[in-house]
Amino acid sequence: MRAAEFNKKVKLILVDDNYEHLMGIRELINLETNFEVIATATNVNLAINLVKKYQPDIILMDISMPEKDGLTAISEIERLETGSKIIALTGYDDPDLIFRAMKLGAKGYILKTMASAQLMYAIEEVMQGKVYLPAGLSSRFFDYFQKTYKEENKNNGNDETLLQYLTQREEEVLELLTEGYNYKEVAQTLFISDTTVKTHVNNIFQKLQVSDRTQAVLYALNNGFKNRKKLKIAI
Repeated sequence: MRAAEFNKKVKLILVDDNYEHLMGIRELINLETNFEVIATATNVNLAINLVKKYQPDIILMDISMPEKDGLTAISEIERLETGSKIIALTGYDDPDLIFRAMKLGAKGYILKTMASAQLMYAIEEVMQGKVYLPAGLSSRFFDYFQKTYKEENKNNGNDETLLQYLTQREEEVLELLTEGYNYKEVAQTLFISDTTVKTHVNNIFQKLQVSDRTQAVLYALNNGFKNRKKLKIAI
C-alpha cells in the first residue's frame, strides 16, 4: 500500500538532536502527498509535550538523544496511550538495542543510513499495523531474541535474586562495573556507544531496584554475581 492509498493524511512528529538531519528527513517526508510532518523536536521533553498536544499517527524517534535517551522516551510515550506508533531511528545496528526498543513498544526500527524509499516503506508498513525491521537486521534481532528468551527461562529456574532478570548484555556491563570500569571504558570494551551503555545501566538499576552505580555493584557482589558468572562459564 502506497502513501496515496491512506484515507487521511498521515501525521508525523520527528525527534532527533541533529538539527540538519531532522530538517532533511522532514523535507523528504513532506514530499509525499499523504504524509505531513506536524512538529519536530531536538530533545525528549519537548517531544513528549508535542505528542500530548498533537497525538500524531507516527513518531520517528532517534535513540541517541542528549540528557534523556530515546528508549526512555518510547517508554514514556507508550504510557500516554495516545495511539501513536513509534519507529526507532538510529545509527546503530546493535540487536540488543533493537530488542529494547521493541520491548518498550516501538513498532519499527530503521537506520539513519538507509535510503529514503525504505523510510517511506517503513512508515507505510507500521501504519498498516505491521512491525518493520530491515531484512539485514531482522535475522540478527530474532537470533538475539531467541537467545535472550532461553537465557531468561534458564535463569528463572536456577536463581532467586533480581540478577536473574538481567540480559546477557546487561550482565556484561554489570561485570565491568564491578571491576571498576567507568561508562566510557565499558563502551570501548564492548564496542557500543556511550548512550547504549547508559541505557543498559538504567535498565540494571530498574531491575535490581537500586538508584546508583555503587548500589548496583554492592547488590551484585552481595548476591554472588561473580560466582554466578563463573558457574555459567563452567557450564
